[in-house]
Amino acid sequence: MNKKLGTRIKQLRESKSISLEEMAERSGLDVSQIKKVEETDDFPSLSPLIKIARVLGVRLGTFLDDNDELGPVISRKERHNKTISFSTNDTKEHKHMDYYALSASKAGRHMEPFIIQISPTEAGVDFVTSTHEGEEFIYCLEGCVEITYGNGMYLLEAGDSIYYDSIVAHHVHAADEHAAKILAVVYTPV
Repeated sequence: MNKKLGTRIKQLRESKSISLEEMAERSGLDVSQIKKVEETDDFPSLSPLIKIARVLGVRLGTFLDDNDELGPVISRKERHNKTISFSTNDTKEHKHMDYYALSASKAGRHMEPFIIQISPTEAGVDFVTSTHEGEEFIYCLEGCVEITYGNGMYLLEAGDSIYYDSIVAHHVHAADEHAAKILAVVYTPV
């Protein structure tokens, strides 16, 4: 799905006659970051995608949409196989999150719900926080998750949740050497 996502972003950018340089200037990203998003299957984090969506004037979900269903959309557990993987945005650049979109076929949505499988944290990883407009709600389903938020650090165990403004620097990762699973709902204004 990642290559399809990058292709979709490139097509949208080109259809709006936005050059890579203009996209970089308006999004605050480097040209090399945008090329990486458009041409590879390695996405550093959700934050660059949100910034790209804002420049293109589309919802984040536009990159994930499969259909344009106007009514309710049901996501069956056995169909949670469409994923987007993100690296930790650290110096080692290993993948640490697999996103399972729960609303890809819902047209006009303003929220992005995901089930996210988080890989165990490796020793020596330097996490880089990200910021973007909007809000996030995270509910820990399994394991233990650590959220760096501003100058604070919060631990969530199964059954715990957190709701925060995404404009504050943040990072979500497994709190230890065990995998974790969360339900995350991301809202980004267009």
